Amino acid sequence: MRPENALAASMFYDDREARKYTSNSHMMQIQSEMAERALELLALPEDESSFLLDIGCGSGLAGEILTEREHIWVGLDISQPMLNVAKERDVEGALILGDMGNGLPFRPGSFDGAISVSALQWLCYAEEKRQNPVKRLHRFFLSLYACLSRGSRAALQFYPDHPSQVELIMQQAMIAGFTGGVVVDYPESTRAKKIYLVLFTGGSCRLPVALTNECPQQNRVHYAKRSEIAQRNQSKKPLKKSKEWIMKKKVHARRLGK
Repeated sequence: MRPENALAASMFYDDREARKYTSNSHMMQIQSEMAERALELLALPEDESSFLLDIGCGSGLAGEILTEREHIWVGLDISQPMLNVAKERDVEGALILGDMGNGLPFRPGSFDGAISVSALQWLCYAEEKRQNPVKRLHRFFLSLYACLSRGSRAALQFYPDHPSQVELIMQQAMIAGFTGGVVVDYPESTRAKKIYLVLFTGGSCRLPVALTNECPQQNRVHYAKRSEIAQRNQSKKPLKKSKEWIMKKKVHARRLGK
């Protein structure tokens, strides 16, 4: 059974599930690779630090990828146990407890881009009788469009249960003002197939090219490069409570309007 059919996200990811999720090395690898791909789809300027939003950040696995690339990020998640694990793991991003279906609580134009891994599909399910998936998707995309700077992108990886969910999600994103579409990596593979919703805020743009089994070498090089970046950046990471660390935290707060 899919998690979305079992319990509400806030209930499914309890303390036990949150720790299980973060201790599964195979799951962590897949999540990290999808976060890396989502970041790639944002097409951010090279060698520049951007201010990014991680929607459904969980225990901060995707956020670690953003930190490795020297981006500043904010993570939002509906599960307090997941955020507790993220804090224990000492992730660099600012963490916020919130339900994306109620709208994103950020100032207009705050972020240079947004990513999400394995979270968007939860909005297609009514966790309570009073919830309406269409309205929740509408609130989410309206608020996402508002909090992104013009010309920026969002790359949202998700697991639709059936094609009608993809159509519903696309429809609500377009109503909110986005352009873009769906990028399907490895469409011929049952296990490797991954679906990303790539959205643009600055008018119509060409969708990124999907990955296929015809270019596996390119992917191996791409992901191997990540470890080199991580090792290089680890030596530059400011010590906690140092002057540089405090200044970075102040930058976080200013961008959030605090």
